Amino acid sequence: MLLNFDAGPATLPREVLDQAAKAIMEYDNTGLSILEIPHRGALFQAILDEANALVRELLNVEQEYEVLWLQGGGRLQFSMVPMNFLAEGQTAGYIDSGHWAAEAIKAARLYGQTATVASSREERYKHIPQWAGIPPELAYLHLTGNNTIFGTQFRHFPETVVPLVADMSSELFSRVLDYDKFDLIYAVAQKNIGPAGVTLVVVKKALLDKGPVRELPEILDYQVLSRHNSVLNTPPVFAIYCSLLNLRWIRGQGIKELEARNGEKAALLYKTIDESPLFYGVADVASRSSMNVCFRAYSEEYTAAFLDFALKNGITGIKGHRSVGGFRASLYNAISLEHVQQLVNVIRKFEALAT
Repeated sequence: MLLNFDAGPATLPREVLDQAAKAIMEYDNTGLSILEIPHRGALFQAILDEANALVRELLNVEQEYEVLWLQGGGRLQFSMVPMNFLAEGQTAGYIDSGHWAAEAIKAARLYGQTATVASSREERYKHIPQWAGIPPELAYLHLTGNNTIFGTQFRHFPETVVPLVADMSSELFSRVLDYDKFDLIYAVAQKNIGPAGVTLVVVKKALLDKGPVRELPEILDYQVLSRHNSVLNTPPVFAIYCSLLNLRWIRGQGIKELEARNGEKAALLYKTIDESPLFYGVADVASRSSMNVCFRAYSEEYTAAFLDFALKNGITGIKGHRSVGGFRASLYNAISLEHVQQLVNVIRKFEALAT
């Protein structure tokens, strides 16, 4: 099999894939495929209950948080957050640290005023921008914890009296954080959670009670979705079930252990790139992501050549985002240190042939 370093849909643990494949044929000795179980029945309710409990346990958040499993991806959350919490005449704060942060700002401007409290756009998003202070009158402050396209990651977060909203799509469950400081977290599943098709939202009930600030269709109203326990409409049952399997795997590994492992993986790959005569890292060292290692070739002639060479040697998913080019190796939880060593071996083998 190919080693998949794609930014998403990303690699899942083999045991999760095996369990999911078995459930497609028959789920839990029920005589039904997981693809056939009723979404309003007891079987799916048990899946949902366990998944919700595991999210709270792994993030170490209490019952004052609601857990929602929604559709529409991160782009829908870019709009749902201001729809629900940015009233007419209010201003929401945003930290502009990359492409997806900028997309969130663009979406919010349809519903109210936005203030960019910090940005690294002028430096081509090579680092996490520094903020001087957060205005206390903001409706909320939004940030993107890890920037997949530019390979940067927050190491610390703003201290603020306004609700803190974070897009944690490409790093949730990869490191230990104090999630109590966040009022709303959202993350698409296809990075560290599960397969594409579902988005996890974890929101404080106190923030939930403040919205929606305008009349909305039920499907866009966090309060309504919460009251229906993520089953207002037919949810993506299989994607949520696979996410549950992966959450069980994460609990078995331990987030502290995963964080240490992720640090080892990133250190190995960054060291290889820093020592390379052909490649160089994109992000400033202090802002480097442990999830997405972005790098380029000093000479563009090596870009297509290395992608082809890597594929012939069992490595896929390392092509950089279409907007920036170059390379990107995503080191999500299911990627092992051995997998990264194989990528390092391929890099060195290519260097030996090219120099």
